Amino acid sequence: MTAIEEREKTRCELQERLDAAMTEAERNRLGQFATPPKLANEIVSYAVSLLPPRSKLRFLEPGFGTGPFYSALLQQVPASRLEAAAGYEIDPHYGDAAKELWKGAGLRLCVADFTKAEPPKSETAKYNLVVCNPPYVRHHHLSQIQKQELQAAVARYLNFKMNGLSGLYTYFLVLSQVWMAKDGVGAWLIPSEFMDVNYGRKVKKFLVEKVTLHRIHRFDPNEVQFGDALVSSAVVFFKNSAPPPEHEAEFTFGGTVAKPEVSDSIRLTDLRHISKWTGLPQGISRLATRRNDATLADLFSIKRGVATGCNSFFVLTPDQTTNFHLPKRFLKPILPSPRELDGDEILAGENGEPQIRNRRSLLSCDLPEKEVKATYPALWKYLERGIEEGVHQRYLCRHREPWYAQEHRPAAPFLCTYMGRQTRKNESPFRFILNHSKATAANVYLMLYPKPILAASLSDNPELHRAVWKALSSITAEMLIGEGRIYGGGLHKLEPKELANVPAEVVLKVLPDGRQFSMQRQLELFTV
Repeated sequence: MTAIEEREKTRCELQERLDAAMTEAERNRLGQFATPPKLANEIVSYAVSLLPPRSKLRFLEPGFGTGPFYSALLQQVPASRLEAAAGYEIDPHYGDAAKELWKGAGLRLCVADFTKAEPPKSETAKYNLVVCNPPYVRHHHLSQIQKQELQAAVARYLNFKMNGLSGLYTYFLVLSQVWMAKDGVGAWLIPSEFMDVNYGRKVKKFLVEKVTLHRIHRFDPNEVQFGDALVSSAVVFFKNSAPPPEHEAEFTFGGTVAKPEVSDSIRLTDLRHISKWTGLPQGISRLATRRNDATLADLFSIKRGVATGCNSFFVLTPDQTTNFHLPKRFLKPILPSPRELDGDEILAGENGEPQIRNRRSLLSCDLPEKEVKATYPALWKYLERGIEEGVHQRYLCRHREPWYAQEHRPAAPFLCTYMGRQTRKNESPFRFILNHSKATAANVYLMLYPKPILAASLSDNPELHRAVWKALSSITAEMLIGEGRIYGGGLHKLEPKELANVPAEVVLKVLPDGRQFSMQRQLELFTV
């Protein structure tokens, strides 16, 4: 075993010990997920191949950890080719141990916050190879001051504005450009969610306008790269240069970085008009030549179900409402979790109650505490229970007045499950539900309220509800997945706006005036 191989073995053992000394919750909060050695080697190998052969390397690893990428680099290139190497690690738990490990290995390691470090001023001091698995810290775990400082740094160095909901990893990626030499290569192992979510628009703008995007490899979400993080991963490769005219970026999917299952290229001029990149490389033509046909947004107002702030407190079983003697006037029927439904059609009794086994009630009261306490002692006693458990201090609850009042979400005739997994290859992870009852739904459902043109048709012909439901249920899994997003472990999600983007052709076909509506839609688009 060579000295380099021996050091890598020691590094892996060190990584395991350091990880074990922290709780999983602590590492999740700090976004610390170690890069598997094999993956680190693949990423470094591909990144180095984008640089001129035998060129001198100035290497930077901004989220160093124990140095998986630096170790991979030393295993692949001769020491004579390495001109400089630097790393940043904010957590002394890892940084101090890594300093000891890499002593005498030609590395300048700073135990400091990379996003606050001063970048090199001269071109010769900058780095032509930046490789990183940045901390995956979501914006919820960043203070308002941190967000402001990060946004200010990006604006100061790059004259670029970031979305306030951006995760920490996006700031690492964007700020790295200031540290990069002209034509230097950046390789970033990051969550693939930036390809779809709203805050990712700024990241994508950076990748198509500020640098030359070379390639994005997205791993199959069913093959999670980190055993301790349920996140779908991608590797982004770019060069620090302005994109040339007619430049094409490569998108690969599945398999490994070296041997992807699917590969295709797309011109940046087309890529700029594609809102969701997780459909690439599959379905490029469908996304690049976006249809002007009607979408579900033309037929439905789509809302997320009720976000209670604490379902275990506000969504109650019949036994609970009886045992706590809760007044019926503050209880509304609400559907249970989709997995508790026996079917996808919910019938109703004479009073509109859902005819299902697992009935649930939503507790909602608009009265002030003083009035509840005086008039409804049993309800007040239950609310006191919530205060003791800290329910009133939960994020949604403390932003409501009173904290136990729920948002208004009337029953919707059509529902779609918010998330799911494919159990078979061609089966959709999403279910459409026909709701005849007056039950509302929690935020594990999307609620489809017919817009006037559809509502009029349904009012004239109530039997049309079933035809519309069947049409919705016939929308292909590929179409729904293409508009939604996917997380590690193959978990698919659909936000209201994403479901709204799904083409409505199958629904229009069952409407008596569907053809007329489609023609009207085309005319509206033509005259805009």
